[in-house]
Amino acid sequence: MMSLAEQKAFFEEEGYLVVEGVLSEDELAACHEEIERLHRVSAELESAGDPASSQFQREPYAKGANRPDGLPVLRKIENTREISSFFRDLSVHPGLLRVVGGLLGPDLMLFRSTLMLKPAFHGSAHAPHQDSAYWPIEPPALVTVSIALNDATTENGCFKVIPRSHTWGLKDWGLIAQAQDAEPAHERDLQDAQQVEVPLKAGSALFFHSLMVHGSGPNRSPHPRNTALYAYFPPHVRYVPGKGGPREKTYPVACGLDGRESFTLETTGQQA
Repeated sequence: MMSLAEQKAFFEEEGYLVVEGVLSEDELAACHEEIERLHRVSAELESAGDPASSQFQREPYAKGANRPDGLPVLRKIENTREISSFFRDLSVHPGLLRVVGGLLGPDLMLFRSTLMLKPAFHGSAHAPHQDSAYWPIEPPALVTVSIALNDATTENGCFKVIPRSHTWGLKDWGLIAQAQDAEPAHERDLQDAQQVEVPLKAGSALFFHSLMVHGSGPNRSPHPRNTALYAYFPPHVRYVPGKGGPREKTYPVACGLDGRESFTLETTGQQA
């Protein structure tokens, strides 16, 4: 197993890092139970016309179908930290923070907490892209963690990365979720790049730089590919909103920062 110093050196060179065995079998089982509960919550909110249902996104290429049990076929669940105490606790899992802290430092804020779901047979492809092309943080130096909750394979659409592409600078990538047979943006630009698949055993995690080009294939298999995804960043950054966006944004603290619960960034830089 790599030391923290070796992990950081590899990450800075390649733009990504794989760490095996972050979650135990018991923790994985609890993740799956919570995902099923959230599917039930989604159905209830949707039926009631509750605005909170917007946190749950149906798989766009499943044509509105439900699962055999009547629950929705979901592609993504956003803001899991806010709607699930279980996934809020997972965002501060010691095994995750140990690695991310080794990459970014002891003070960490949580930018995003999401479940990405690739349902069996229907899971859409995710076109190659850089996360920082969509995120209002400068410098673009976030670390995303994608925890495999099922075995991630070629057949069910595991991650694909382009090593060292975090040195390319930003590009405009367009839509991320695409039909299974769609041609990705910048196809010509990517033809000569060495894209590699990153299969993962359930419980392992992929850590990658927010400038690294990554995507994933479609899931045409009978096996789902679910991942718990978190993105972290240090406080020494600047918030850069889009046109008409708020002048400040408050983020939860994952660790450090003298035990504060949250930290507010303004467009001019960090604030207490």
